Amino acid sequence: MQILLGDLNEKLWRKFIFKPIFGNKSLHQYNTDHNVRTVKFATSTIQVFESAMFPHRNIHTYSWSSPDGKTHNQIDHILIDRRWDASILDVRSFRGADRDTDHCLVFAEVREILEENNRHKFDVARFNLKKLRDLEVMKRYQIKISKRFAALEKLKDSEDINRFWKNIAENIKSSAKKSLGLYEWRQHNPWRDVE
Repeated sequence: MQILLGDLNEKLWRKFIFKPIFGNKSLHQYNTDHNVRTVKFATSTIQVFESAMFPHRNIHTYSWSSPDGKTHNQIDHILIDRRWDASILDVRSFRGADRDTDHCLVFAEVREILEENNRHKFDVARFNLKKLRDLEVMKRYQIKISKRFAALEKLKDSEDINRFWKNIAENIKSSAKKSLGLYEWRQHNPWRDVE
């Protein structure tokens, strides 16, 4: 997730055609010369101005005050990639923050959604456990397992527990592979043929 924020000195124009990029909650209702460049930048990088997307009162929207205290502008913005648009929960400015500048503190509430990596589930070889229903295959598997565990009983108690567990896991896997075989994934027929 890439977030671009800063003083862009840009008054966003509240117009219907710019709604996907700027939103319609901007403080300004008129156009400036920089808007064309801003629209080109936002569309070329697929960015969204989140600072003008959320409805707030004007005192929570403007981010700059003139020295006379009468003119207020919303020129500090937060941009985010359109793909992560839903991660921004709120953007507003705080006037009362202790600062030595004529800009207000712009605050964004962000929620990042982490994606679970499920790739390892498909890389693991699966054994054909349906073969255990056959009594002969089940007996063969039991014999192979018992022979391998008989060899493990000769190990010393002082051996490393991790190494001991690794031996047990390898014995179970190799016995299952030899007697049961691997599960063959069923190939799905394509939904259409050449004809």
